[in-house]
Amino acid sequence: MKTWLITGCSSGFGQRLALAAAQRGDRVIATARNVKTIEEMAEPFRGRMITLPLDVTDAAAAKAAVARAVETFGGFDVLVNNAGYGLFGAIEEGTPEEYRPMFEVNVFGLIETTRAALPVLRRSGGTIVNMSSGAGIAGGGGGGYYNAAKFAVEGISEALAGELEPFGIRVLIVEPGPFRTDFLGRSITMAANEMPEYAASSRKPYRETNNGNQAGDPDKAIAVILQAVDADDAPLHLPLGPIAHAIAERKLAAFRSDIDAWRDITIATDFDQP
Repeated sequence: MKTWLITGCSSGFGQRLALAAAQRGDRVIATARNVKTIEEMAEPFRGRMITLPLDVTDAAAAKAAVARAVETFGGFDVLVNNAGYGLFGAIEEGTPEEYRPMFEVNVFGLIETTRAALPVLRRSGGTIVNMSSGAGIAGGGGGGYYNAAKFAVEGISEALAGELEPFGIRVLIVEPGPFRTDFLGRSITMAANEMPEYAASSRKPYRETNNGNQAGDPDKAIAVILQAVDADDAPLHLPLGPIAHAIAERKLAAFRSDIDAWRDITIATDFDQP
């Protein structure tokens, strides 16, 4: 039996993962900014699931949630940093009032929650699951701010993997492609300043036509995440679905092409000499 601390459980992967873990007999500390949205979810699992309020941008709240988890269950061995949302719009279209809060949740909130949890995890080992995205593998027009936030998640996670290995703590970066959650609905903010110059790269048509129609079955994605958390040989990077894998393959091929095209020049140049 595992004990999970999961952020962002009011919807999407966070909610489905909390339910799946509890249904298989694990213990769950489910959190959400508005705890009332998840209280009903916990009712069938009294004794195995508790719900706590947690705004991940509040470091004190993260510490309080961790303390309550220790008080209730003695600790936890899986931390899932799932809370987050997206911002679509060209870089020139976005404003600080739009993109800074998104970074506060997706990046700095993840950092604060992880820092609060590490003293517990270092004592017993465990797994940190950081929810990234196919958008964390490669950037694309109209999604640059979200790309940047998820690229940050990837870099933080890779650094954590090296830092925490001596303590028996694994890091799993989950990189989903499109799945039928409400991500394209309530979890996306569109830049208000739509500029006709960027109509060709706008994500608005994609959002309008794909919201609720994504190809991926989220329950199957959750099953794979559970399998990876349970596995002895879990990878650091876990692209989910054929689209995420295609994004990764294109990125690898493009990166290799750039490296090979300029290899002779960049290696032969004597950068140490004036």
